Amino acid sequence: MEALLPIIIQLISGGVGGNIVGGLLKNLSLGTTGNTVAGGIGGLIGGYLTQFLGSGGAEVVANAAASSGLDLGSIIGQVAGGGVGGLILTAIVGAIKNSMAKT
Repeated sequence: MEALLPIIIQLISGGVGGNIVGGLLKNLSLGTTGNTVAGGIGGLIGGYLTQFLGSGGAEVVANAAASSGLDLGSIIGQVAGGGVGGLILTAIVGAIKNSMAKT
């Protein structure tokens, strides 16, 4: 179960981030479901990049099984990385959707 906790945190924070950007920037909104799905995917990507870049890259791969992901610093990093990843990916997908609808 400990291995799934970081993924769950990243999915939830990404979904929240996606809905925040959808609520603030109505022209980029994909609807509640679209914002949540795009945000969740962005949250996984953002959380992974935060872990990968924050730990020197290769160390993450080598120590992935050894880390529990339950210390406060890593949870905050996963929430931040997931939320920002969700914001960014939802905004990108919303912008692409808008540009395709205008053509």
